[in-house]
Amino acid sequence: MTREQRLVFGEVAELYDRHRPAYPDAVIDDLVELAGLEPGALVLEVGAGTGKATSMFAARQMRVLAVEPSAEMAGVARRVCAAYDDVQVEQSDFERWEPGGRAFPLVFAAQAWHWVDPAVSFTKAARVLTPGGVLAAFWNRPLWIRAELREVVLDAYQRTVPEILDESDPIHPANSLPGDGQDWRRGVAATSGLGAAEVRDYEWTETYSADDYAALLETHSTVRVLDPDRRSALVHAVARAIESHGNELRLPFLTRLCLARRPRQG
Repeated sequence: MTREQRLVFGEVAELYDRHRPAYPDAVIDDLVELAGLEPGALVLEVGAGTGKATSMFAARQMRVLAVEPSAEMAGVARRVCAAYDDVQVEQSDFERWEPGGRAFPLVFAAQAWHWVDPAVSFTKAARVLTPGGVLAAFWNRPLWIRAELREVVLDAYQRTVPEILDESDPIHPANSLPGDGQDWRRGVAATSGLGAAEVRDYEWTETYSADDYAALLETHSTVRVLDPDRRSALVHAVARAIESHGNELRLPFLTRLCLARRPRQG
């Protein structure tokens, strides 16, 4: 049976929730300010995953309507956000989701916008924004060019899965800098009802043991779609490489925040 790459995360939903990083507080705080959100504002999330960004908005007293296509991921998100009365998780992909006449001052996607059909995503988001509302997408991207163990991890890839030596894969150590900004600017420019695009970057660092990074690697779609034996070989080779170099991988990250606003008039 063919597996849809954007849904393979559901196979490891609990692992995803435990090991995928959240987002810098500054990203969420900036979005609250940019969208002029007051406590109780209703915002729309596209692709909630296990609720990492969802819970960060809910903790700031926002009401969140979260749309998530994977049943397994939606289930974890509901549990993660159970302490918040004003979070609703709807299982659906954004392309088929019906807004029911609702409009939102903020529509956001955390680590998910690239999975939505670009023929639908920007136009539909623009339609459900209130005048002056903000569309935002953000991603955590490893900055491998600044990681001390880049060549060590790259060697593990080259020995086990040379076929995925692809700089377009964000988790791959051959990756240089995120390229999300260019696609975002093109999508916004082609969409009636959205103003000029803006891109902001936030840098931070995470430290992983061999086991923790191996678990993180298991949650990435490009690794999940590998044949199980090849996936196991890659994960074990990367873990051994980190373990043999002090059992510590300090991995710089960049969170890229892409923005656009619906004009207040027109």
